[in-house]
Amino acid sequence: MCGAANEGQHWNAHDYAIDAGFVPVLGGAAARLLDPQRGERILDLGCGDGVLSFDLALSGARVTGVDSSPELIGGARARGIDAHLMDAHAMTFERRFDAVFSNAALHWMREPDKVIDGVRRALRSGGRFVAEMGGQGNVATITSALQAALCSNGHAVPAFPWYFPCADEYADRLRAHGFQVRYIECLPRPTALPTGMQGWLRTFASPFLAGLDAQQRQRVLDDTVALLAPTQRDAHGQWTADYVRLRFDARLRAF
Repeated sequence: MCGAANEGQHWNAHDYAIDAGFVPVLGGAAARLLDPQRGERILDLGCGDGVLSFDLALSGARVTGVDSSPELIGGARARGIDAHLMDAHAMTFERRFDAVFSNAALHWMREPDKVIDGVRRALRSGGRFVAEMGGQGNVATITSALQAALCSNGHAVPAFPWYFPCADEYADRLRAHGFQVRYIECLPRPTALPTGMQGWLRTFASPFLAGLDAQQRQRVLDDTVALLAPTQRDAHGQWTADYVRLRFDARLRAF
């Protein structure tokens, strides 16, 4: 799920639904923290294919979604979501929403101050910003294995594609943009992968593999899976990702 363009990352709505269908399901805790109310205007920032946006709308809230992926926006619109193709670093909304919500998207946005400023401008006075994203240490084991596999096959390691802050850092950013932080916490959350490590890598590892041909990509992926098997696959063959989530509830100071 993506809220801003990210070099090398490509999305396929069908594959996303299969390999990453657990993402909106695990967003339920953040959605409960949001506690959407009937009639509220809510912006789903990085809405992806709209599965969680649809669930939010069941509360009676009026949900607008934004994402930078045309493929995923198509999926959201197919679910009846008012979804717009937009870079989260350059949002144009002005005092339109009662709340901004985001699940598993903010870590794709590597200029966080621009994003938070856009959220601030999009919110009405006293509005809330509730989200969950990757936190410091998220998928560290997986990315270390990917980097090792690239090096062992003679490939350069690209710039890290995500932004995984600690709670204190992100809280400071929120406060600098006029938010009062009511709750923020980094939570280790080992996450079972329904289609295994190959499925996770197929969906999320593209930024590490940009520029490689099909044979090179497969060799790196196979080596990555082999490196991860001793720690991320149990005796029954179940794969787990070493997720760490940063969850927060912030309120915009009244103006």
